[in-house]
Amino acid sequence: MDLQLYSTENSFIQNLDQDDALLGSYPVDDGCRIHVIDKSGANIGEFEDLSRVEKYEISQDDYEKRSDSVRSFLKRNKLGKFNQEEAAQNAAEQQRKLEVERLAAESITPGSRCEVRAAGQPTKRGVVMYVGLTDFKPGYWVGVQYDEPYGKHDGSVDGKRYFTCSPKYGAFLKPQNLTVGDFPEEDFGLDDEM
Repeated sequence: MDLQLYSTENSFIQNLDQDDALLGSYPVDDGCRIHVIDKSGANIGEFEDLSRVEKYEISQDDYEKRSDSVRSFLKRNKLGKFNQEEAAQNAAEQQRKLEVERLAAESITPGSRCEVRAAGQPTKRGVVMYVGLTDFKPGYWVGVQYDEPYGKHDGSVDGKRYFTCSPKYGAFLKPQNLTVGDFPEEDFGLDDEM
């Protein structure tokens, strides 16, 4: 590639053609432009189509036979998915968490008033609209319609409707992240005329 230096008025100053020279040895000033001339013959966007890039591929059977692969290292050292004991512990822990969520969700009924407190966020109040499993993430979730537009949606996520509310008033939370109780709707005095 060739490099050319242009002034702030866009006039050619000189070629930057000394490979061992530092940029500071040229008369570069604030607002100057360095123009790059590509001499490789590559076309713009030529390497953006990954189907045209030649890749090395190996079959699963051949990869399984190799002794110097990441998979063989993980197997030898019983790490990751090859550690049966850890996998069993993780599965048991996930099952325990799901059971805790289920029990917490069972104590929450749709139509109840609730309060949500999250670190670094204002306290939010609303109405429980949905309790149960969802398609967007595993586990039990509680759908809440906030009193103010603190939410992310209108009760639908990824095209599936779980409940109905105004846009930006709906949110989903884990059951342990909210408290159900007698939380009246806050009056901010915004309806009063002056």
